Amino acid sequence: MERDAHALVAGMPAERGPSGPARRAKSGSDVRSFASDNASGVHPSVMDALVAANTDHALAYGADPWTERATEAFRTLFGAPVEVCFVWGGTGANVVGLQSLVRPWEGIVCGDHAHIAVDECGAPERFTGSKLLTFPTPDGKLLPEHVTQSRIGTGDEHHVQAAVVSVTQSTEWGTVYSVDELRAVCDTAHHHGMRVHLDGARLANAVSALGCDVRAITIDAGLDVVSFGGTKNGMMYGEAVVFLDPRLGANAKFIRKQATQLPSKMRFVSAQFEALLADDLWLGNAAHANAMARRLADAVRDLPGVVLTREPEVNSVFATLPPGAIVRTQDRSFFWDWDETTHEVRWMTAFDTTPADIDGFVAILAEELDRER
Repeated sequence: MERDAHALVAGMPAERGPSGPARRAKSGSDVRSFASDNASGVHPSVMDALVAANTDHALAYGADPWTERATEAFRTLFGAPVEVCFVWGGTGANVVGLQSLVRPWEGIVCGDHAHIAVDECGAPERFTGSKLLTFPTPDGKLLPEHVTQSRIGTGDEHHVQAAVVSVTQSTEWGTVYSVDELRAVCDTAHHHGMRVHLDGARLANAVSALGCDVRAITIDAGLDVVSFGGTKNGMMYGEAVVFLDPRLGANAKFIRKQATQLPSKMRFVSAQFEALLADDLWLGNAAHANAMARRLADAVRDLPGVVLTREPEVNSVFATLPPGAIVRTQDRSFFWDWDETTHEVRWMTAFDTTPADIDGFVAILAEELDRER
């Protein structure tokens, strides 16, 4: 699967990737950015599906054949009669999923670096009316004891009532919950009558890294609702909220509408998912992105001045660099600082990252590191 995905990418035109500021660094370099897998382009099969869906008229708001087929594709993927809500983006998917599970006096337990806590501008709290209860997670992964600690004050009207656990797979730190780790969190949550939501913006990368099927780390692990990512994995836009227990999605269509996440021309989101799920393209894309991260880590690990802060598990590489080299390299091939206090950076690979992209970037990095000596 990984080899096939690599062949697909290698056969793409040189400029198949995104254009504009995200594609080129500040100096106008042609070297690919490693800022985010959000900066990647659209997979050719997904683009073909968009074009194919752009024929004649179709009823709006999901009453179309593409949405019906994509929904069935998800049910086949999970091997269960899941309920699916297609939405515009990742923050919207998390809002719709979480709002379906909580009431305003209830709290959502998550890690202190969770996307819903630090990268969504307070949207989950604003739209759900519920407080985020954050716990320190040095590796990005919540533990069962965090869930237990969140239950302090249960039944006391002066305290927010912890009702939902939100985990991220793979995490913002590029780490992956094992099946057993995820099941332990879910078992603890369910023991306390809580529901478990998964932010799966990079779920495909985790499934590929673990070498399991998606059901093993979702339904079988005890998850209740999944935000299933598409944009970071070869789609132009669109995510899906998958209610693994269909009963939890009973009010989701109303929540989606109020949250401004109901696409009127839904066929263009659904058609992309139909293409992404066909023939395991979603896993092939993720496997390739993961492999490119490992290639990048191997290429930089012996460069003087580079210290890998963790081994890559999915499609992200974290390292510390001399501060001067960071700034100069960013001018030539942009990427984000991760922790400015420790000079740690993050490099992200994507489904369309090529070995040539990595070689070009490493050459620039090596040049700038030489200037530090």
